Amino acid sequence: MAGRGEPPEGTPEGLPGGGEDEYRSVVFDESFVRAARLQEFSAQERMREHARAVRSRPGWSLRATSKPAIALVLLLLIAFSTAIFMGIRHPYQPPSTSHPEPVRMTVIPLAPQGPVPGGDAEQLFARSPAAQFRIGGSGINLPSATKTTHFSEAQVMTALSIAKDYLVTSSLDPDVLTGGAVRQVRVLLDPDLMAQFDQSVATPADDGRHSATGWLVRFDPAKVALADSRIRVQGSMSYTEPGSEALEVTADYVFVYALHPAGNGPHTTDASLFTVRRELHFRLDREDLRLNRTELQVSSVEAGPQACSADVSAQLRPLLAGERASTQAPAGTDPYATGPAPEALCGTLAANAQPSPAH
Repeated sequence: MAGRGEPPEGTPEGLPGGGEDEYRSVVFDESFVRAARLQEFSAQERMREHARAVRSRPGWSLRATSKPAIALVLLLLIAFSTAIFMGIRHPYQPPSTSHPEPVRMTVIPLAPQGPVPGGDAEQLFARSPAAQFRIGGSGINLPSATKTTHFSEAQVMTALSIAKDYLVTSSLDPDVLTGGAVRQVRVLLDPDLMAQFDQSVATPADDGRHSATGWLVRFDPAKVALADSRIRVQGSMSYTEPGSEALEVTADYVFVYALHPAGNGPHTTDASLFTVRRELHFRLDREDLRLNRTELQVSSVEAGPQACSADVSAQLRPLLAGERASTQAPAGTDPYATGPAPEALCGTLAANAQPSPAH
């Protein structure tokens, strides 16, 4: 039995004397019996071999465990509700399954109206519109990054930084400029664009899709070299959020190079300036941001001084100091021909875009 003492529900009614009753030690009410931890076996059960006189009753009851059970159920409900809420509100989104469109590109030569001015590279810069430009990557300033509807401030800054990395690598890296390695540009691209990039580099074509110069700035090292490694840069960058899946970054920058014929030493008097304006449109989804890569969508390039007849799909072909653009027009265009229309575009380099004459 549970031992002597007061019944669990107090002194049973109808017993005279209450706690002083002489039969108190042997009289038990129903609540006392229910609360007992031991239960006597029946006579038949006790007749069995090795049978014990009593058996233990379960040490729990619905009343004893109802509060912990309810607490456990409530805890599980709260955890389940929190998991559902976090699943709905969590900023992570599954990677986009869409594939980027092929890059659309235009490369326009700008022909000078007279002979190309030449002289000392430093003096040419001082007399040109690039006199106040900054040098190298310091000229690519990023705008202030603020969070958008679906992207955090850190994600916006990452998108801008990736776009800057692409500009620096494809416009300022000496190995890229001289027609050398292009891997450092390739690794910044979405894998779905790499086949188009590889074809543009291996077999460039002026078809609006496969110009190597649409991806990067490249010169023929057998013909020209940098007269000054301090490339002047100025422009702007902006970003938008067209939807919940990606950010778009637009970069519009002017790069000014001092060049001289290949084989000449630096800082000679026959240097000339070559200007390249690049307007690039990038798209970056969450997977691009995580893997530090970008989807180049549109590339528009204007570069001069060059001849209109020059094929600039593989390399830019600067006119150097004292040279003039030929009067030869671009290759003829047949409007009746089938297939992609050729990009036979050319512009005239404004006189004030060249260094002013020395006094």
